[in-house]
Amino acid sequence: MRHITQDGIDLIKRFEGFSSTVYICPAGYPTIGYGHLVRSGESFNEISETEAEELLRKDVETAERAVLRLVNVPLTDGQFDALVSFTFNLGAGAFQRSTLRRKVNRRAHTEVPAQMMRWVWAGGRKLNGLIRRRGAESNLYVYS
Repeated sequence: MRHITQDGIDLIKRFEGFSSTVYICPAGYPTIGYGHLVRSGESFNEISETEAEELLRKDVETAERAVLRLVNVPLTDGQFDALVSFTFNLGAGAFQRSTLRRKVNRRAHTEVPAQMMRWVWAGGRKLNGLIRRRGAESNLYVYS
């Protein structure tokens, strides 16, 4: 199975940020580490950055599988990393239903950044952090 590169992991880490303790993310979910959604039955007091990256790599596998399943055209590493980051952040269902996915599968690669930039809302608010993240994902998609 294809995996996200270290550049892709670093992008996710940069935008998720690190928290050694549980916090509530902007969308209202309990989260720890680099964007790990705390599931029912999981309990965390405090984790290290190394443990958080291990959790992130496991969590990213779901997004990797979704991108591989939903995209039927060849992708560069940068394109794959950008789509995995996007899918990790928003979920496979959002990616599956998106016009973004249809643009990718139609090889309309120049239209992908505009589609990514539509996904900058969380909890009913337009977030500057998501605007920056989508910009970085767009750049990774187009320029690598």
